[in-house]
Amino acid sequence: MSRIRGLRRVVRGGRGRVGSEEAAAQRVDLNHPARSPLGTAVVNCAVYQNGLRRSGGTEPAEAVELARRKRGGFVWIGLHEPSEEELNSMAELFELHPLAVEDAVHAHQRPKLERYDDTLFAVFKTVRYVEHAELTANSQVVETGEIMVFLGEDFVLTVRHGGHGSLGPLREDLEASPEQLAKGPSAVLHAIADHVVDQYLNVAAAVWEDIDEVEAAVFAATARRSVAGPGEIYLLKRELLELRRAVAPLDRPLQQLSDGGLPLIAPEIRSYFRDVADHLTRVTDQITGFDSLIDSILQAHLAQVTVTQNEDMRKITAWAAILAVPTMVTGVYGMNFDHMPELHWRFSYPVIIGVIFVACLLIHRGFRRNGWL
Repeated sequence: MSRIRGLRRVVRGGRGRVGSEEAAAQRVDLNHPARSPLGTAVVNCAVYQNGLRRSGGTEPAEAVELARRKRGGFVWIGLHEPSEEELNSMAELFELHPLAVEDAVHAHQRPKLERYDDTLFAVFKTVRYVEHAELTANSQVVETGEIMVFLGEDFVLTVRHGGHGSLGPLREDLEASPEQLAKGPSAVLHAIADHVVDQYLNVAAAVWEDIDEVEAAVFAATARRSVAGPGEIYLLKRELLELRRAVAPLDRPLQQLSDGGLPLIAPEIRSYFRDVADHLTRVTDQITGFDSLIDSILQAHLAQVTVTQNEDMRKITAWAAILAVPTMVTGVYGMNFDHMPELHWRFSYPVIIGVIFVACLLIHRGFRRNGWL
């Protein structure tokens, strides 16, 4: 009990007393739109009993104390980009492993699932499609963030990094389904995994629209030069790689959650994780198909560039052949020989000009007939 009181003072001190303006600026960004209006990393804190949210326990230490009074209850605390001091207070409260806490503070982790004694630590990569009026070589299509989940027998601690992927609507949906929430912390973990994978599906659908636009631009029959250049195509390939990095490593953690080797996962929840794994497989297949399609679009674009260059070279060659006729004739007559054909004839100049014109016209007609001009 003394430890909980001490932690309560730490949490309250984080909300009301920082010590100095420099320490406050280093600890939290009070103007961040995703942070709690209380000025700490705690976005939400609630106690659930039999699937229903209980009143009270608005502070983490009080919520834990309230949840442990009766069996079947658990506390769900949501944090957004906590400082090391803020997360250390939670780590002491829930006895979290230092390695997992370090990963949660510094973020930039691959999706994974690790077990530390009686606690599970899961990392999910969140993604968001960045709207843009026009796709350029400098556009950002996919923005990533992270959600870390500490799962225990009577608690769920979520740590979110990034400006998107808020879990507020997800919490409201779960609270509207008490029968699902009554299954315990593992139901919250499933809801988070399902929410993250659903976002993968939405982002993949939006990226497909961008790929479709680029494909249409590359294969536009009326375009003299394709609107979509290699810069836009490489951009989509790079952003697709960013999406793959978020999706592909999550396959193994979902398999672990659905296999049944983790006692913290309720048996009735394992089938739900298998359903999430199926959705993840569908996203993975889509990304693989998108990547192959982008490669084909890039090859088609390079082939179009080559064809265009060949057409330009044929036109240049044809006009050079046409101009060679007057160049040759005028070059011969420019040598100032005394004995040249019709040199002293009054109509020799217009006749020579006419011969040059007819010869050039015949050559031009031949090139047009062969498709060079």
